[in-house]
Amino acid sequence: MGSRNLPRLRLKKGEDRRLRAGHLWVYSNEVDTANTPLKAYEAGQLAHLEDHRGSLLGTAYVNPHTLICARLLGRDADARLDAAWLKQRVARALVLRAALFEQPCYRLVYGESDGLPGLVVDRFAGVLVAQITTAGMERVRNEIVAVLEELLQPEAILLRNDTPARELEGLDTGVETVLGTLPGTVTVEENGARFEVPLAGGQKTGWYYDHRFNRARMQQYVRDKRVLDVFSYIGAWGIEALVAGAHEVTCVDGSQRMLAQARHNAALNGRGENLMAIAGDAFDVMKQLQKDGQTFDAVVLDPPAFVKRRKDLDEGALAYRRLNTQAMELLAPEGILVSASCSYHMPRERLLSEIRRAGQRARRWLQVLEQGHQGLDHPVHPAMPETDYLKSYIVRVCTP
Repeated sequence: MGSRNLPRLRLKKGEDRRLRAGHLWVYSNEVDTANTPLKAYEAGQLAHLEDHRGSLLGTAYVNPHTLICARLLGRDADARLDAAWLKQRVARALVLRAALFEQPCYRLVYGESDGLPGLVVDRFAGVLVAQITTAGMERVRNEIVAVLEELLQPEAILLRNDTPARELEGLDTGVETVLGTLPGTVTVEENGARFEVPLAGGQKTGWYYDHRFNRARMQQYVRDKRVLDVFSYIGAWGIEALVAGAHEVTCVDGSQRMLAQARHNAALNGRGENLMAIAGDAFDVMKQLQKDGQTFDAVVLDPPAFVKRRKDLDEGALAYRRLNTQAMELLAPEGILVSASCSYHMPRERLLSEIRRAGQRARRWLQVLEQGHQGLDHPVHPAMPETDYLKSYIVRVCTP
C-alpha cells in the first residue's frame, strides 16, 4: 500500500496542535469535511493529513465510520503501509524486547507506542498471538502475518480478533490460527513460577504481561502470609505469591474453568495443596468471606476495567471504592493491599483517592508503600496518555 498520489484529509483551523505535539489520532470532529468529506474515504485507506492551510502533517490511514477517524503512520509524505514498512517497525520493537528480557516471552508490539497503531502482538516463545483492531491494519493482515513469520519463524500464529474494538471499526470478529498448529496451552515462566496458559480460550491474548513487575514487587510482602487473590483468572498473582513463600492462597474468579487452570498451575509449581478456589461474583464472595469471619494477611485486587468510557468514571470509581473497602475489611491488622486498575479513564490520582476513601469507610489507617506501572514491554508514547493505562498501589492497611 504505497503513499504516492494519496488523497488529502484536511483539519479545521487549530485542530493540528495536538498532532504537532506528537499525538497520532485524529477525531472526526476535527476534520474539515467541507473540503475533505470523510464519506469519500474507504475504511483503512491511506491519506496525506494536512492542517487548515494545506501544510503536510503526515501520512495516516482513515476510517470514516469511527470517532477516531485517522491514525498517523509517519510525519512525511513517504510513509507507507506495506510489508517493508511493517518489517522495519516490528524489527525495531523486537530489538527493544530482546534487550530487556532473557526469555522470548513478552508483548512484542504495543500499538501506537511501537509506531504500529491498531496492532498488538504477544510472544510466547514459538507461538505468537496478535490482535488487529483497526481497518487500516486489517487491510495488511496478510503482510503482518508474513512479516512475523519472516522475523521470528514462529511455530504458530493465532489471531485473537475478537475484541470489541473491531466492531467499532466495522470489522468482523473471530479467533483464527493462521500459521502452524496451535497448542492447547503454552508455558510461561515469570518471577520464579511456571504457568500453562490457554491462548484460544483464555482472556484477551491469554496472559497479562503488563503486570509482570508489579507481581514481582508483590512477592516481597507475602512470605508466610495468607493471601486472597481476587479476579484471579488462571492464578498469576496467587501462584507467584505461593512461589514467594505465601502459606496459603485463595483465588476468586467468575470462571470455574479458569480456576481449574489456576489449580493446575499451582500443582505445576508444587503448591497445589496450598491453593483454594472460589467461583462467583467478586463482591458477593468477599461479602460472604467477611460474614464467615475470614481474614487475610494480603489481598490482591486486579479487576477488569470498571471505567471503559470517560462518562463512566464516577460510576466506575464507586466500584473501585466498594471493592477496596471490602478488601480492607477482610485484612488482618497491618495487612497488605495490592490494588490495581487497567482503566485508562481512571486516573492514577483518582484510584488513590478511592483507596483513601475506602480506608476511611473501613476505618483503617493507610500507608502507600509502592506505586506500580505497566511493564517495560508496554512502553508509553510521551504524547499519548492513552498508552499509559495501568496503575497499581501496594498499601499497608493498619488499625487506627
